[in-house]
Amino acid sequence: TRFCQVTGVQTCALPILTKPQKTGVLLVSHGSPSKTWRRALFDLEKKVAPEIMKNRKISGVKTAFMEYNEPSIATCLKEFDKEGYTDLIVIPVFLTVSPHSFDDLPTIMGQKEDPQSLETLRLEKIERYKPKATLHVTPLLDFGDMLQKNVLRRVQALSRNPAEEGLVLIGYGDEVYEKEWKILFERVSESVKANTGIDTYTYAWCGHIARYRSEPTTEAVKTVLEKKRRALVIPVLVAFDENFQIRIIGNGVSNIPDEKERVSYKPDALLPDRDIEQWVVETSLNTANAIATPKQ
Repeated sequence: TRFCQVTGVQTCALPILTKPQKTGVLLVSHGSPSKTWRRALFDLEKKVAPEIMKNRKISGVKTAFMEYNEPSIATCLKEFDKEGYTDLIVIPVFLTVSPHSFDDLPTIMGQKEDPQSLETLRLEKIERYKPKATLHVTPLLDFGDMLQKNVLRRVQALSRNPAEEGLVLIGYGDEVYEKEWKILFERVSESVKANTGIDTYTYAWCGHIARYRSEPTTEAVKTVLEKKRRALVIPVLVAFDENFQIRIIGNGVSNIPDEKERVSYKPDALLPDRDIEQWVVETSLNTANAIATPKQ
């Protein structure tokens, strides 16, 4: 109790009530017209959610798409707000840095005021929403050695005689961060070389840098076949999308003379992958523990 010298009334000081901490996980990916692509991302959530939810510090897991599809990022953020979440761990399921991860995603979530992204959101009618919850955005998929392990496993599944083979990596690519994408692909290729002896490699883009054309894939394969008897073509894409793995990359491979004899290509993707699932789980739990630990 306290005595007020102005009114002469004895008062009782009420304790300041704080909202109980409630943490959720939001898996964010690009989005695609392909149902198969979207299913892979929902499957990722189904596989990681039970492991994540074993930790009582995390109360919910959702999947959101940046464009094309629902649930959108704004939709999920609103749901988390309605459900009383105080903290959200945002895990971008993106391969590496791009304007999507660096500009668009934080702009959509109200964390950044990027003029170009704001205009893009307006033109593409992507809703922007700033949640009440505190956001904790984690690193991208190129953090650590997950990509190296993933590509190595898929290369080994196709390889017959490493001494006669060369590697062709096909990625979406990005004009703004093309240098960073090239560095990443070189790092992955060097890992394959160290573990298999396949010492010839190149890469090409199938996304907007390539204008969604098959020719860059064809040219990359021809470059390898000038030096090696066979080419192993690996799509470094998050999930399977008929437009990319079948139409763009597949058509690019089919344009190679003696394609069936000289090219090994499986239209697969990074997902599903146990290492990626485990990374999502560990990232969620480590971030949740950091949030729950009082700052000194």
